[in-house]
Amino acid sequence: MALKETKKAGSFKNFDDAAEHILQMLSKQLKINTLFIAKNDGQTNEIVKALNVKEELVTAGNASPLSQTFCSLSINHGKEPLIIEDISREDQSNQLEIASRFGNGSFIGIPILYESGEVYGTICGIDQVPFDFTEEHSQALATMSSLLTYVLELAKANEQIESLSSPLVPVTRGVAILPVIGEVTAGRAQTIINHVLEKCGDAELDYLIVDVSGVSQINSVVGEYLLKLVSILKMVGVTPVVTGIQPFMALKVPHFAKALQGVMIQANLEMALKELGFVLIKECQEKSSR
Repeated sequence: MALKETKKAGSFKNFDDAAEHILQMLSKQLKINTLFIAKNDGQTNEIVKALNVKEELVTAGNASPLSQTFCSLSINHGKEPLIIEDISREDQSNQLEIASRFGNGSFIGIPILYESGEVYGTICGIDQVPFDFTEEHSQALATMSSLLTYVLELAKANEQIESLSSPLVPVTRGVAILPVIGEVTAGRAQTIINHVLEKCGDAELDYLIVDVSGVSQINSVVGEYLLKLVSILKMVGVTPVVTGIQPFMALKVPHFAKALQGVMIQANLEMALKELGFVLIKECQEKSSR
């Protein structure tokens, strides 16, 4: 990736964007050929972002066994930056298969951790020539690692909030309600879909009532996500029931109602529950007292 003009701080929208921004900032202090961020699951190491100034030594998207990477050395080293001034002369590095690609080059790396201490991955710098690392370089790398930890925790918190804002409310065995409330962005819509799929498997649902009466804003992108949710529910054997479609939804997404042909649609939750065979206790009491 060619070196680009650094974005303004706080302009990134997600972890990938933050990772790219951080590498650009770090490259202004650490004049090394390659900086990269990798994540791992304990077995495989995947390059998330890479910034190569001259030669492309590391490529984003590449994956390899964790045990055969410099990242594994960094993780095993602990929370402090690992500095290897000459890859060919250090016992821990020259035994790796990839060491020959870097000759007497240099490496610096530090783990990226969640607050729990679990390892997300690493942020590293590498070159095919020796590099004079300073204490300032180590501090800069440690600072960026801490910043990425903050971004990871923030993303996790947002995902938890979005999941909690679209809970599956059980009615009885095989039936649940998904109340969708507030503004639905494309990101939140995808989170809802992921959350629903996970919960549907756990709850062994036959019917899921998707109530959209509380949705404040909708556009064509979000409309597509809602239609995708309905389609996926059918595919996994759950019958979708949609309630609370507002007039503004039909105006914003003209094909919304047409795309729902064949899907049970009711004006509100009460009518949907009645259609599924549920009768309110209050109604039964009123009829019996006549």
